[in-house]
Amino acid sequence: MPAEKRTDPDDGTAYTFEELSAFYEGKFKKKAIQAYWDDECKPKKGAAKAKAKAKVKVQDGGKMGSKVSINEGSNRMKRTESNVSMASDHSPKGRRDKLKKKANQSKGTPNEFLPYLLNRINAVTLTQFIITSTKGDQQLAMLMNAIQHACKVVSNAIMRAGPEGLYGMAGVENATGADVKKLDIIANDIWVESLERCGVCCLLVSEENEECIIITDKDNRGPFCVAFDPLDGSSNIDCNVSVGSIFSVYRRKSPSDQDATAADILRPGSEMIAAGYSMYGAACELIITYGFGTNRFALDPALGEFLFIDDMKMISDGGKKIYSCNEGNSLQWDPPILQCVETFKDEGYAARYVGSMVSDVHRTLLYGGIFLYPADKKSLKGKLRVLYEGFPMAMITEQSGGVASTGMFQGKLQRILDVIPEQIHDRCPIIMGAPRDVNAVLKLYEK
Repeated sequence: MPAEKRTDPDDGTAYTFEELSAFYEGKFKKKAIQAYWDDECKPKKGAAKAKAKAKVKVQDGGKMGSKVSINEGSNRMKRTESNVSMASDHSPKGRRDKLKKKANQSKGTPNEFLPYLLNRINAVTLTQFIITSTKGDQQLAMLMNAIQHACKVVSNAIMRAGPEGLYGMAGVENATGADVKKLDIIANDIWVESLERCGVCCLLVSEENEECIIITDKDNRGPFCVAFDPLDGSSNIDCNVSVGSIFSVYRRKSPSDQDATAADILRPGSEMIAAGYSMYGAACELIITYGFGTNRFALDPALGEFLFIDDMKMISDGGKKIYSCNEGNSLQWDPPILQCVETFKDEGYAARYVGSMVSDVHRTLLYGGIFLYPADKKSLKGKLRVLYEGFPMAMITEQSGGVASTGMFQGKLQRILDVIPEQIHDRCPIIMGAPRDVNAVLKLYEK
């Protein structure tokens, strides 16, 4: 007598008990398979009903099909059908919130490491974010991946600098007259090489190079002009203080069949299409913006990937009362800057100054307060460069809900992003941070 066959609701096909056991062997215990055979594979009234229950269509809209799960408490197998639509919010923050919810709802044994493990496995990587956020612009995706690669390699070089004897001076000066450290040269070579090889850049501006780097190979260039400071705050590198890299991105305006010129990048910061900075400290972080908010990522060295942390947003009430500036220059400041700093002190503000723009601005964005590097009697344009320090940090500050101003500059109060640089290493004053504090400084200038 032929062995009895029953329909498996998982796929609507009839099997003998031996065939079903062979299929699920190794996945479930024998008792569970027996329970599944007895309870779920019973003959149903009408083949059509069984078939309809078993078949679950998987649609392109992102729905999950049926799955078989086992209840270890009773060792019984049961059928769970779920047509769960994917969340409409595909942003990194949306995925992170879903991840936390999943961790909190887990029915497994309580484990303090579960959220950590889930985040390592399911967190949005920068690579994933770049692919989705560039919206099909393959050249922009290539550029952003080249930038993240440069940041990873520079971070690794900094971590290995001590054991490999890379601290100290290189014995030369850069284009802006500053003494160059060994790591300045290494970081610059890494950035230039990464951006030239990505095949989508036509012009590069680096703090370490006196002239623009123009890519003349028509088969290995694209539409982007990138300005960057490969190692901001490098004067602090030998004492292991946090440093960083800063970059801004423009899309060229000149004809693509011609070599790019400096005019393609000597434009207001409001015309940038992307900007960001990487900070090399206790952790390596990368903050980027396309002009639609600011996103923060941290490098997981074990995975070699930047993982999404959160959207950067300044505290609405101004946050902590912190002012950050080099008071060693105070004798050279104009009266409004002197007055505002004295007012901050009178109101109980704390002074915090690292001497690395990336570190000071990063803290300001996260905690609140104000960062100042104003013009003074010695430096009528200030000391920070427009293209690869002022512009990208201003764009990130504004996209995070802050204000970025030059203060009184060239006879008027200006938004940093409205400044038009005259040459690639041009400078401008910097006053940026929470609206509460920046606006207080600007009111003093208006008086």
